[in-house]
Amino acid sequence: MTSMTSTDGQGVAVQLTGLRRTYGALNALDHFTLHIAPGELVALLGPSGCGKTTALRCLAGLEDPDSGRIEVGGRDITSVPTSRRDMGMVFQAYSLFPHMTARQNVEFGLQLRKRSTQERRTRAADMLDLVGLSDQADKYAHQMSGGQQQRVALARALAIEPQVLLLDEPLSALDAKVRTQLRDEIRRIQLTVGTTTLFVTHDQEEALAVADRVGVMRAGHLEQLAAPEELYARPTSEFVADFVGLTNRLPGTAVDGHADVLGGRVPLLDGSATSGEVMVLVRPEGIDIAADPAGDATVLSGSFLGAHGRVTAETAGGHHVVVQVPSSAVAAYPPGTRVRLTARGDRALAVRAE
Repeated sequence: MTSMTSTDGQGVAVQLTGLRRTYGALNALDHFTLHIAPGELVALLGPSGCGKTTALRCLAGLEDPDSGRIEVGGRDITSVPTSRRDMGMVFQAYSLFPHMTARQNVEFGLQLRKRSTQERRTRAADMLDLVGLSDQADKYAHQMSGGQQQRVALARALAIEPQVLLLDEPLSALDAKVRTQLRDEIRRIQLTVGTTTLFVTHDQEEALAVADRVGVMRAGHLEQLAAPEELYARPTSEFVADFVGLTNRLPGTAVDGHADVLGGRVPLLDGSATSGEVMVLVRPEGIDIAADPAGDATVLSGSFLGAHGRVTAETAGGHHVVVQVPSSAVAAYPPGTRVRLTARGDRALAVRAE
């Protein structure tokens, strides 16, 4: 098989510095800065309108920033046309040419680059093999499933050996099972090829599953950029804690680097409010639950979610608390059961009580 690495074998660094992009009164990007290391996959995550797709489109050359600088491999490409940026792009819509077979679609970018017929054929065969579609090479888009079409789109993007791979909501049109399978495949392929990659998604599970680092965006800037496990366990702001995963907001008292909350004492993360009455942001898995006739909480509902379950209870103070439990334990807490809830010692973020 021919080489499936980027042109220098290690991927290239990408640096977006101080990007601003406005649409009338809207600041889509507000001094946005992001560094992607060579060969790294960074996912941008955030609500609609936060600027994540605008950032990707600026890197692709599909949007011009009002100000700021874009560098790839140490070269300033801020004013370079899209066609000369050496980017591979995969979008939500599969965008395959319907009159071409899978092989012809993958060969298309190579044909534009005047590669020989033999080189195109060999490269297309290698890429279709990489995405597991060698047996679909002669099929047209309408003869393939959505997941297969998106694999072809990925093979087409990689066939030209781009310096950077850009993925804009590539899985959102697929059903849940195919989405999970293809998500894992994209990560496997990216690690095999070693191409520096920017992945934009609104799906937090997707971002946490595939990325080396995840950037949570809000109103045109990065709230936090960190490895998935750090982002989840050590959010640096209330917005990130609320946006990534489920979070219970519980009243407590902060003192000396910890908070007394829900019958337990939890150490506080950096950036927390450090004294007085606070709201403590506690994950569902950071709370213990036990049936107790004298407990001060009442179960409202239980949910079976496959590998685990969740129980929602209401405290005497009227706060709803979601607790993660083994799936086999959901049935032990029918609605109306009195329970005792206790916060464990997991580190949590505390914010000022409103």
